Amino acid sequence: MAIVFSLNNISSEPSNPVLKAIQGLPTLELASICVNLTLFIVFLFVISARQIFVCVGRVRNLKDESAVPNLTPIRRSSVDGEIRDAIIGTGFKLCLFCCFYVLLLQVLVLGFDGVALFRGAVKGRDVDWSEICVPAAQGLAWFVLSFSALHCKFKLSEKFPVLLRVWWFFSFLICLCTLYVDGSSFFTKGSNHLSSHVVANFAATPALAFLCFVAFRGITGIQVCRNSDLQEPLLHEEEAGCLKVTPYCEAGLFSLVTLSWLNPLLSIGAKRPLELKDIPLLAPKDRAKTNYKILNSNWERRKAENPSNQPSLAWSILKSFWKEAACNAIFALLNTLVSYVGPYMVSYFVDYLGGMETFPHEGYILAGIFFSAKLVETLTTRQWYLGVDILGMQVRSALTAMVYRKGLKLSSLAKQNHTSGEIVNYMAIDVQRVGDYSWYLHDIWMLPLQIILALAILYKNVGIASFATLIATIISIVITIPVARIQEDYQDKLMAAKDERMRKTSECLRNMRILKLQAWEDRYRVKLEGMRGVEFRWLRKALYSQAFITFIFWSSPIFVSAVTFGTSILLGDQLTAGGVLSALATFRILQEPLRNFPDLVSMMAQTKVSLDRITGFLQEEELQEDATIVLPRSMTNLAIEIKDAAFCWDASSSRPTLSGIEMKVQRGMRVAVCGVVGSGKSSFLSCILGEIPKISGEVRICGTAAYVSQSAWIQSGNIEENIVFGSPMDKAKYKNVINACSLKKDLELFSHGDQTIIGDRGINLSGGQKQRVQLARALYQDADIYLLDDPFSAVDAHTGSELFKEYILTALASKTVVFVTHQVEFLPAADLILDPRFTFFWGMGCFKEGSQGRAHNTGREI
Repeated sequence: MAIVFSLNNISSEPSNPVLKAIQGLPTLELASICVNLTLFIVFLFVISARQIFVCVGRVRNLKDESAVPNLTPIRRSSVDGEIRDAIIGTGFKLCLFCCFYVLLLQVLVLGFDGVALFRGAVKGRDVDWSEICVPAAQGLAWFVLSFSALHCKFKLSEKFPVLLRVWWFFSFLICLCTLYVDGSSFFTKGSNHLSSHVVANFAATPALAFLCFVAFRGITGIQVCRNSDLQEPLLHEEEAGCLKVTPYCEAGLFSLVTLSWLNPLLSIGAKRPLELKDIPLLAPKDRAKTNYKILNSNWERRKAENPSNQPSLAWSILKSFWKEAACNAIFALLNTLVSYVGPYMVSYFVDYLGGMETFPHEGYILAGIFFSAKLVETLTTRQWYLGVDILGMQVRSALTAMVYRKGLKLSSLAKQNHTSGEIVNYMAIDVQRVGDYSWYLHDIWMLPLQIILALAILYKNVGIASFATLIATIISIVITIPVARIQEDYQDKLMAAKDERMRKTSECLRNMRILKLQAWEDRYRVKLEGMRGVEFRWLRKALYSQAFITFIFWSSPIFVSAVTFGTSILLGDQLTAGGVLSALATFRILQEPLRNFPDLVSMMAQTKVSLDRITGFLQEEELQEDATIVLPRSMTNLAIEIKDAAFCWDASSSRPTLSGIEMKVQRGMRVAVCGVVGSGKSSFLSCILGEIPKISGEVRICGTAAYVSQSAWIQSGNIEENIVFGSPMDKAKYKNVINACSLKKDLELFSHGDQTIIGDRGINLSGGQKQRVQLARALYQDADIYLLDDPFSAVDAHTGSELFKEYILTALASKTVVFVTHQVEFLPAADLILDPRFTFFWGMGCFKEGSQGRAHNTGREI
């Protein structure tokens, strides 16, 4: 039973028609107006008082000329030297959404009622202006209320103001009472009681219920982290010049919907070229480190669950990023649904224009539906595409990191199967292709949904002829299935030919000096051109198959339209103008997914090939994790300890490369490794580094280790970058390193000194200079153990003697050094001499005896 109280019994009627209209309002609506206006006035009074105090404070601050306004970002503010970081939670964003949602409902009600009253006044009817009093008061109140809630974001308030929470509580209370009254009236009077007020009240109930729940808790959802120990001038920046604020991660709901969070960056770019300090840092969830950890943990879990079968990398990716994909799927679903609203409503709009008005205000409602559907379609399209880009970026960064780290952990046998060129191909081509597949991820389920929606609309307009549409669509898809399989086979062979060409090209570039000296340029050019020809043939076949599939699907909309209308004419169905226009609009929307289907088939084939290639690479054998046990420096005085160890380059071989090694090296000792060519000197150093598969025994090192290989490794860049190698610059240490490696005279010969660009693989340096740069890089790292693989063989005798004295005997006097050498004159300085082939250990003071052939094969410990 409707409970409606009026004030008609008041004898004194006001002369003002507006007041008279308000006087006749039901009690609930009158109470709503009074409560909203009262709280609004109190709110304005509080804001005005606060602004007055702020203005007084500013006037006082004007006396201090040194006062500088604090222009810190919103997410990092400084108050009295205290640093505050804030994280905007989902709860706060939902509160803002609910406030602006209720405001939008009040604006829509006000607009709808205002237009209706204006039309009535123009036609000379008696107009009850009290109908707009409630939405006007509530709209004004919610306008101020929404921006008051938004203000908490900039104030970094952890709790909402008390007045705001009281407002939310009373609004929900009035809403419940109105719901009871409107519900009772609806059940007694039926649909005649429905009005814009009733619909808006029902629509606002969930939002007001959530706001009432938040009002009881009072927490905004903004997490503020204070650190009074850090002063702003002494903050250590994570990355020099970059903004700490991540606009996308911290953007509000309205900013995310309209993409207005990009406006500050775009406005700066319109005025001047962007610099590093203008670019914000990535959010933690978008960084490669975070994505790699998530994907790698799921990949390792799948491998552990079923070790006998090959794990699915695709499922690991989907499990790692299913939340992002699901959120993106919601936008794709909404976009698909609202895109068919127009074709579905076209027939009703044509009938309305023909004079067939089904219900009052039908034209306005149809226009509003068209506008709302197009608005939602546009907004969801932008969010869909943005989500696809972010998802692809996360997948690419995670896969690239996995491939890179796998390349660092490959065993010696696996490295022979995968060259550096192939690994680059995995990261540059295959990973990129898997990341790009995010654009086609939802097309798998969207195409059937779009066909179902199109058939439903066509069945409404052309009747049973829509089944002919289904048959024509199935025929168009089935024709391409065998061609798609052929294309997948072509893609496999194309990628194999590309890998072979890249492998041979990289090999030729690395050995270009030999090719030039032997005059083999023309011979190898012919071979490379032959490989390019093989790759071109497979590429041509793959493109021809893709062109055939594209032709079929680009012509399918015309074929489907002709079949549909032809079947309808043969069946004698009556086609109306609205039905034909609706069917044509449906065909127009359906033709885009049908035309994109060939790209989907091609992309699925290419992505499957790329996933298989990456999976095969990730399944390769790795270095043994327990090959070398690294202990902290403070645990023991032993720098290197090897207990009855045996090693073999080929784990399947029955004959070990090195066996029976028993050695203990005290900290600070110098160990010389000597022997004939092929005796296992370099393999012995690889054993300590854990590069050779260990068959038995144990290897322990205490502290950090630096390794200098026999062939110098130089990165592109200048000499300083090669020596420092990413470590912080220490001028004093850097100068000592230059002197210890006999590089001072060489740098004086260069016009730009240590800033000289040495080119790819150090092509501007001689062999001896490259070796000394490599020695300087190892020395600058200040490691505990140095493993030197015959570093003095690339320099002349005089420079080698000087290097040995300054580098090993002086600069590394307090370090543990294991060096391979062929120079007998360096052996007296060694505390321990080792021949890996016979496991001879010559101790301190035993060099003279050892040189006379009286070494003892005792494997003794020193």
